[in-house]
Amino acid sequence: MLAINKSDTTFLYRQVIDLISENIETGTLGPGDRLPSLRKMSQSAGVSVPTVRQAYIELERQRRIESRPQSGFYVRHAQCNDLVHPAPSSAGEPVCLNCRPLMERVYDGINHPDLVPLGIANPCMARPAAKALHRAMKRVMSRAEERSLGYATTLGEATLRRQIAYHYLDTVGAQVEPEHIAITNGGQEALLLSLQAVASAGDVIAVETPTYHGLLELIDALGMLAVEVETCPEEGVTLCELRRTLELYPVKACMFSTTLSNPLGVTMPECDRRKLVAMLEEFDTVLIEDDVYGDLRFDGIRPIPAQFLSKTARIITCGSFSKTAAPGYRIGWLVTDHFMKQITRLKRAYSCSSGLLQQLTLADFLASGNYTRHLKALRPVLKRNAERMSAMVAEHFPAETRTSKPVGGSVLWLELPGNVDTEELFDASISADISIAPGQIFSPSNRYKNFLRLSFGHPWSERTESAIRWLGNRVTEIH
Repeated sequence: MLAINKSDTTFLYRQVIDLISENIETGTLGPGDRLPSLRKMSQSAGVSVPTVRQAYIELERQRRIESRPQSGFYVRHAQCNDLVHPAPSSAGEPVCLNCRPLMERVYDGINHPDLVPLGIANPCMARPAAKALHRAMKRVMSRAEERSLGYATTLGEATLRRQIAYHYLDTVGAQVEPEHIAITNGGQEALLLSLQAVASAGDVIAVETPTYHGLLELIDALGMLAVEVETCPEEGVTLCELRRTLELYPVKACMFSTTLSNPLGVTMPECDRRKLVAMLEEFDTVLIEDDVYGDLRFDGIRPIPAQFLSKTARIITCGSFSKTAAPGYRIGWLVTDHFMKQITRLKRAYSCSSGLLQQLTLADFLASGNYTRHLKALRPVLKRNAERMSAMVAEHFPAETRTSKPVGGSVLWLELPGNVDTEELFDASISADISIAPGQIFSPSNRYKNFLRLSFGHPWSERTESAIRWLGNRVTEIH
């Protein structure tokens, strides 16, 4: 049984929320039961009345309880959606990207500043680190002066590479040599350099399904083919289907997110990650791991990237500060030993180097401990937003709607009734000043026509809630 612990670093109101949630989940408090009054809860929990009020307000936003005028707070009757279905269990054939026109329309829409941004995954903006980064940049400018305005080396500023190596050591216990780290222009360039270093036009690349649409654009732009591998909404890539794909097709590389995927928000269990690494070693297949969300798991220990579970597999890990700290800085990185020569040559040819001032600022941000503190404050905000959005979808979308249960990140993946076309829903949403990400862009073969990705990576507001209600009503009308 949970209890309030005032020496715990968790906010007291969050502890009250956890206490009540546990009572609801265990059946101690059932649907329709009245919660203790603010004053009684304050006395029994040993916290202030405003703390209890804050907890009740948040639980009401999550649609777990409801207030009744002149009566108090009551447990709501359960409204929860089933988990999204896994992808069909048959291995598809390698294909070219079939949704480029829609993808281009989506990009045009999601970047419009006046829209409610439910279509763009931008988790760090749910609790921006603007002030801390500004102070770090001022310190850098005062120390480095003219140097901070110059070029960085091709592989990146040494101080930042060291700080990234320290971060891996602190979070997952992995020993990374700074010379095995290359700084890139965002995570997308890290993925691009990695893909070009290991594969060529016409090669087959295995991807999760659904997968991050940016990976598909890279594969298509380089003239390669994508083959989809079934992905479980709770455990990630299905290993038996991956084996079947590797046996059927000459897969040159796999591009997976085993630590925290987009759009499903799932972490592959460590035992399965170890089996994955062994399978890649068996088939001598390269893994490019998109690890940009790994630091944003809501609870528990940060998942270990697959690269650090093997000494012989050929794996490249790609990370970025765009999702965790500052998207506008455009600073990412990759970690590799096997392919550093090829990547250095490609980086020099494409962009020569990445912004030095931003690198120095982020190095200071990490060294000061502010990055760790920022992540610690950001994760519960994202978790709370995920709970709010899931509750609102359950309340306002048709009963047949299924949702993902993300363990981190900033997006919710929805399976809508089969007659709903989310490409048409996208067009209607843009007209209503709301951006969404239709499911087709997360598959190279134009699947997931009745699927939808919604982002909760932004400050929660009444405008956000209004947009979700509008979407739910629209889907209900179509259905």
